[in-house]
Amino acid sequence: MVFRRKDNKGKIVSNPQIGYGLQTIKYTDGKTKEFFQIGISANSTGISVYIMGIENKKYLPETYGEKICKASVTGYCIKFKTLKEINIEILEKAIRECV
Repeated sequence: MVFRRKDNKGKIVSNPQIGYGLQTIKYTDGKTKEFFQIGISANSTGISVYIMGIENKKYLPETYGEKICKASVTGYCIKFKTLKEINIEILEKAIRECV
């Protein structure tokens, strides 16, 4: 699937994302939305890999942040400039473990 987020006026507000897997996201207001489990997006500073559905937002940065090398790791996103700068085995492990 390819995703592009739009604002309430229909304007695209994010880079295109390729998504793999499927999950249902439930919002606090009770609404639900089908969304990917793993997403990949190219942007002006490199590549972002999104690992969705992780409940503990500290898990990814605490478990993989220092091991993955030159990447920014947040609660659900691993951002890096090029594949040469990261440890591919650790990225693969993070994806497999968190899905």
